[in-house]
Amino acid sequence: MKAPFFLAPMAEISHRALRELIEDFGGCDCYFSEMISAAALLANGPFEKWYIDSAPKPEKHVFQLVGSNPEVISRAAAVLDRLDCAGIDINMGCSAPLIRKTGAGAAWMASIDNAGRLISQVRPQTKRRLSVKLRIGFNEDFDYLLRFCRCLEDAGVELITLHPRTVMEKFKRTARWEYVALLKNELKIPVAGNGDVASPEDLLRRAASPCDAVMVGRAAVKMPWIFAQAKNNEEFTPNIEETGLRFLELLALYQPPEFHISRARRFFGFFCDNLLWGNYLKNLLNREESLTGIKRVWQEFFAEGSS
Repeated sequence: MKAPFFLAPMAEISHRALRELIEDFGGCDCYFSEMISAAALLANGPFEKWYIDSAPKPEKHVFQLVGSNPEVISRAAAVLDRLDCAGIDINMGCSAPLIRKTGAGAAWMASIDNAGRLISQVRPQTKRRLSVKLRIGFNEDFDYLLRFCRCLEDAGVELITLHPRTVMEKFKRTARWEYVALLKNELKIPVAGNGDVASPEDLLRRAASPCDAVMVGRAAVKMPWIFAQAKNNEEFTPNIEETGLRFLELLALYQPPEFHISRARRFFGFFCDNLLWGNYLKNLLNREESLTGIKRVWQEFFAEGSS
């Protein structure tokens, strides 16, 4: 292994229940939280305590902040800096229209000066590692990307994670990892890569490429053992039924009831891809409105398969 492994920040997915499940299999080197709204954090919203739970490994946990107001983001960073964590990450890569329209996420990539001013305000508010996750930009323009990242570096960012697609591409085109290598060659700070890591073999291949870390998103939901399998370089034969039940147990323990159904559907939307009749099972699970119902359908599916 040439580079450490990161869990990507994913909305409704990168919460404590998934982190606990990944730890059951051996864990990874760094966990990024699902994005935390800077404004909601400062407003002390009713669910914020769940977003800022850094267990089970606070020393490996990075809080990701999203927002459009530099003052609000810097104040939120100061709040998070007082908590037990490894770092704070600023989301400059989310391409979801609802996020961009507010001026948050990838909208920051439209202006080098504005992004630099944001980091200059946030940097004094935290003693933790300050990082940014971003995309190539609105266009495939490496010169612009390099100037953007050098501005962040000069302002105090200590790690950049690049998802090498443009803002508008989402997942339509293959991630261009050559941009990760180019950026790493030009910056003084570490550069992590993220995108199209679908298997332990992909993870090992990317870890051996010119990058300082490899971030995994959807594949880590489908295969919570992906990091351990890659680290140990050996085949895993996990019990799919028991892993699904374990996730439901962790979800009930570490997420509020209001989140149970949405988080369960998001998880099983990826995890069911391990099964031959996975799409059929997803449809059955999505009809349920309680964890009890989801657990029943899950167990019945495996009981019928073994009969």
